[in-house]
Amino acid sequence: MPAVKSSQTVSDALHTATMLLSRSSPSARLDAELLLEYVTGLSRTNFRANPERELPANAGWSFQQLVKRRSQGEPVAYIRQQQEFWSLLFEVSPAVLIPRPETELVVERALAHINKEDAVQVADLGTGSGAIALAIASERPRAAVTAIDASKDALELASRNIARLQLTNVSLLHGSWLDPLVGRRCDVIASNPPYIAQDDPDLAPDVRRFEPVMALISGRTGFEALDTIIRDAPAHLNKDGWLVLEHGWKQADAVRKRLVRAGFVHVRSHADLARHERVTEGQWPGLAVGG
Repeated sequence: MPAVKSSQTVSDALHTATMLLSRSSPSARLDAELLLEYVTGLSRTNFRANPERELPANAGWSFQQLVKRRSQGEPVAYIRQQQEFWSLLFEVSPAVLIPRPETELVVERALAHINKEDAVQVADLGTGSGAIALAIASERPRAAVTAIDASKDALELASRNIARLQLTNVSLLHGSWLDPLVGRRCDVIASNPPYIAQDDPDLAPDVRRFEPVMALISGRTGFEALDTIIRDAPAHLNKDGWLVLEHGWKQADAVRKRLVRAGFVHVRSHADLARHERVTEGQWPGLAVGG
């Protein structure tokens, strides 16, 4: 990428960056705008309103370095160290999965089972940055939300997000899936677990390269984490409690069958904006289960 001169305008910088990124990114212009926004502190609206604004030399050099990282496949969210989810801004890092728009469907379905007035117990398994847990907590302040993760680095990051968003109804637990909930039951358990098979050809190389493998790949079949959660959830659900799971776009039928076999009722899947069945839920009827 040519060196950015002090006299370069916003328009020129964005054009040059977009041309470079178009070789590797399907969203080259958006990527360039987000990176320049991060470097300058100016909004994308400002760029469009003032395309001939000159960039300070230091901003131009920093922008050049970030564009180079993006051209090598590094996700914009990791470069900016932030990602918006549910209209909340989350700190992210390579220690956690980048929150995706389709995961907002998990939040929508969890909220559908929580009345605003009820002081319910909610758990988010494999919380990562805390996206699902904090989105639920922000919408249901009377709910006590427990965010669980096996990664201490992820929990440290989630803790910073809790503090920045000033949410007082979220607690963190370290451990694998439902293990930390010994002796506890919830009204809603939600999770976006790893559900990709080890040899899945659809997994993009850049995703495999930059995002945490433990948050992406479940094992040989892709169902290992889902099976563990479905098996153990009944011991930690109150009567009529709900389990809400994100899964791969080809896994809905298999997840429904697993939930039915485990004893869940009112099992159903929900489609994301791309019309893929991405989230499946089931209600626990209250049969006695140890735990």
